[in-house]
Amino acid sequence: QLAPHQQRVLDEHELNLNNLTKLIDFQATAIFQNLPKDEILRLNRQAMIMRLYVQVLSERIAAF
Repeated sequence: QLAPHQQRVLDEHELNLNNLTKLIDFQATAIFQNLPKDEILRLNRQAMIMRLYVQVLSERIAAF
């Protein structure tokens, strides 16, 4: 049985991994490729930060 704060970390990981997967899928579309360059750069930065966040959550989960 996980402590409540550990369950929240698992839930946060699942939510953010799902959102990251959706963003990565979107980056492979023609719609993404046709966005203004500045928006593509912002979304690429967002994906990078989301990857780091999911990684930190994964590390926290591994430490349970």
